[in-house]
Amino acid sequence: MNNVTLVRKEPSESLFREDGLRLDGRGLDELRPIRMEVGVLNNADGSAYVEHGKNKIVAAVYGPRELHPKHLALPDKALVRCEYRMATFSVEERKSPAPGRREVELSKVIRESLEPAIFVYKYPRATIDVFVQILQADGGTRCASITAAALALADAGVPMRDLVVGCAVGKIEGKVAVDLSDVEDKLGEGDIPMALMPTKKVITLLQSDGDFTPEEFKQALEMGIAACEKIYEMQRDILIERYSKVREEVAEEQEEE
Repeated sequence: MNNVTLVRKEPSESLFREDGLRLDGRGLDELRPIRMEVGVLNNADGSAYVEHGKNKIVAAVYGPRELHPKHLALPDKALVRCEYRMATFSVEERKSPAPGRREVELSKVIRESLEPAIFVYKYPRATIDVFVQILQADGGTRCASITAAALALADAGVPMRDLVVGCAVGKIEGKVAVDLSDVEDKLGEGDIPMALMPTKKVITLLQSDGDFTPEEFKQALEMGIAACEKIYEMQRDILIERYSKVREEVAEEQEEE
């Protein structure tokens, strides 16, 4: 058998257009298009659907509710559990339906990002279950999943200190850029996923992959916080819109009675 040597092919084209914008027409500090919806699942206590770029994500929340098996219950607070799963059709090559190591890791990352915002001590010996399903992946799924899961928690009426927003900042061709797309994530020099409680100004997730100078890291942090604050405005608006409609429906029903 002939020996075959695999050589990684370096990108032959720039990640920037001739006019200086990124390939999708964004500036360095611009987010991809985002669409949000809450209350999308009738069988969950709370749910949300988020499109972030080409990412399509559904999040569902059950609880607070009694925990089974009971020996897992915590005597002084609720147990928050999270399951992050990618559909077999969510990526270009069919993914195995069995949960992979990355899915287990991101389940833990998302849970730890959300837990500081939840008043878990209000529900001792209970559980709050968060399920995140990636229908289509396009880079930055962990951050978009955090945004969707926080909306689902709010839709479920889970008491929270603040909403949680996720966004990543990366470096492409030596420049710090917000919200990397899939191709930028794969061909870039690094990324910094982060999650923020915007009104509290508390960072609940901060990871780093790649090489950043201290100046680049500081710039990335500032750009990430600004991006999270923009996404938070969208979260707040969609929740206000949702529950304004609910209030109107309840008022109409009371008038009919």
